[in-house]
Amino acid sequence: MSDKKLGLSALIALIIGSMIGGGVFSLPQNLAYSASTGALLIGWGITAVGMICLALIFQFLSHRRPDLEGGIYSYARAGFGDFIGFQAAWGYWFSAWLGNVSYAVLLFSALSFFFPVFGLGNNWQSILGASVVLWLVHALVLRGVQEAALINTILTVVKVLVLLVFICAAVVAFRLGVFSHDFWGHFITVGNQHPVLFDQVKSTMLITTWVFIGIEGATVVSSRAARRNDIGKATVLGLLGCLAIYLLVSLLSMGVLEQATLGQLKNPSMAGVLEHIVGPWGAKFVAAGVILSVAGALLAWTLFAAELPFVAAKDGMFPHFFAKTSGNNSPVAALWVTNGLIQLFLLLTLFYSAGYQALFSIATAAILPPYVFSAAYGLKLAWLGGNGPHEEGRARDIVLALIATLYGIWLCYAAGEQMMLSSLLFVPGIAVYAWHKNSIGASVLFKPFEMAIAGLVVILAVVTVVMITGGQIQLISSAV
Repeated sequence: MSDKKLGLSALIALIIGSMIGGGVFSLPQNLAYSASTGALLIGWGITAVGMICLALIFQFLSHRRPDLEGGIYSYARAGFGDFIGFQAAWGYWFSAWLGNVSYAVLLFSALSFFFPVFGLGNNWQSILGASVVLWLVHALVLRGVQEAALINTILTVVKVLVLLVFICAAVVAFRLGVFSHDFWGHFITVGNQHPVLFDQVKSTMLITTWVFIGIEGATVVSSRAARRNDIGKATVLGLLGCLAIYLLVSLLSMGVLEQATLGQLKNPSMAGVLEHIVGPWGAKFVAAGVILSVAGALLAWTLFAAELPFVAAKDGMFPHFFAKTSGNNSPVAALWVTNGLIQLFLLLTLFYSAGYQALFSIATAAILPPYVFSAAYGLKLAWLGGNGPHEEGRARDIVLALIATLYGIWLCYAAGEQMMLSSLLFVPGIAVYAWHKNSIGASVLFKPFEMAIAGLVVILAVVTVVMITGGQIQLISSAV
């Protein structure tokens, strides 16, 4: 059995590769649509503080609990018990593989820029092509996680180079007068409304909620790391790299085109910005960047989506079947189940796209509660202290964990209706958890506080269904 491990550069590439998907290429329009330059700066400032604290808490947890190999799932379980740990794993896994369905569709939608036959990425030609790509990625991961991570590293370097070309062009074309025009958004109109500064900042942060999903990547594959210390380093370095790219892409674009013009661009809006700077070839260059970026994200999230149920099965939280590995130490059973589900939903996209969109809406926010539980577990560890060498800097760790926890709660609030919809996903997770506990002969299925939490989730799901039927909540897809 192969025992190859992932070094620091591979871990950083996994984080950057998972965070930078297709969303960064639409940031200029998405942010400018309802926010001024000033609001954008405030929103990014808050996001930077929250995400840096969250990254530092992941680093803190990797140092304090090197025995936990499942990342945010393991942290949730260690801090709050089996039921919370299972629900964290369930929601994360579901979001990861369903997100890959979205990446597969987006990949062929981007390819249609060069090959119009692929249309919007959801016709039969696109689904056939996406299926081929899916099983090629599957075969690559079966060859070994190390080999797949190497390919991801190459794709990550290429996509970052594409983004750096855009950033350099935007620096040259940047005009301070355009950047400072209507700095606080007094003349911004969204629909028939003129959003105040607070609403502009909130709309900005609703978008930045999603572009950092994947920050936990190194913790998810922590059992594959060559050195435990690299997990925390990779998390912080990957976060800082992505933050710098996101800031430069969004803020420099505000100095190339005025807010009103930028907000009306077709996505991926980075193509429109670069076309304005260098001409028509710029749009094709960005389209190629989208293809490479999404391909890298698809590979990174395939690794995460298979790794988490594999680790959970080794812990006895998922059926033992998921713990089966190949000769290359790849999570073969988890990979087959995960990619089989992706294939099923690719077909659903072809025959019933509304059904896929509805389910994607439900799963989108399910990845956020594990962030809250991880940060809260960090707060718990820092508050309790008592571990000799770790006492130094305890006050700092408490403050960082508190900020990260509050920010995680903010992410759940910012998700709004998506967070309510995700309750529909966690209800079947409760049933699966009870079935699994019973199948392994557990004497108690739920502790009292777990029963109370399960009851609240069921009540929220019932309220959500009532609101859906009443038209107060719409089932729409949302990009991560």
